[in-house]
Amino acid sequence: MSTPNQGEETFISHLIELRDRLVKAAIGVAIMCIGLMLWPGPSRIYDIIAEPMIASLPVGSKMIATGVVSPFLVPMKVTLVIAIILALPWVLYQLWAFVAPGLYAHEKRLIAPLVISSSVLFMAGVAFCYFLVFGRVFHFIAEFSPTSIAVTPDIENYLDFVMSMCLAFGAAFEVPVVVVILVRMGLVSVAKLKEIRPYAVVGAFVVAAIVTPPDAVSMFSLAIPMCLLFELGLLVAPMFVRLSTAPEEKA
Repeated sequence: MSTPNQGEETFISHLIELRDRLVKAAIGVAIMCIGLMLWPGPSRIYDIIAEPMIASLPVGSKMIATGVVSPFLVPMKVTLVIAIILALPWVLYQLWAFVAPGLYAHEKRLIAPLVISSSVLFMAGVAFCYFLVFGRVFHFIAEFSPTSIAVTPDIENYLDFVMSMCLAFGAAFEVPVVVVILVRMGLVSVAKLKEIRPYAVVGAFVVAAIVTPPDAVSMFSLAIPMCLLFELGLLVAPMFVRLSTAPEEKA
């Protein structure tokens, strides 16, 4: 029988372990950030982020900075955000190392693939947004710009737009993970999800219309992948349920 002192020592040891894992995660992000500052550098990183917008503007056009320190702070902010994204596998590994000792084998078989797949899907959503969506959206918007207007985007506003769009696409690409979790927790069955498929499609378009700019290209670029990823979730959910079911649940 454990004494109160033993329980307190166990709690303190968990706090120390959590602190150590958080420190290691922060060190990983810091190392990645320093590496990006050394190469290719904050200025070059922002230039890469701005390429889709610059490509949609007239030849020779540039973006502007309306704040005194914006030319310094904005590239640094971009570098930090990218460092966090690139260090995400390391951060999630530290989280996994903290919680794994307290999990059963069947729980590990569920959580480990979900952590890995959620990281990959989020990065895939960000990459999809940058490489396939931004260029089309900016060219679409530029087509409707009156010739009497000189389009000179502000670097800080552009960064906020890029970050919100990348976050929206990264989160939207987590649809299969959400489906698997809902099915595994018993909140809904695969058969029920298939039954409400039409409502899910409508919901995808509603979400896309809310989180993207008010143009059809952005909305369809987000809604269609969400629908396809919903179908992917329906395919993989039964497999995850079988792998992560405890022996006593199967009996």
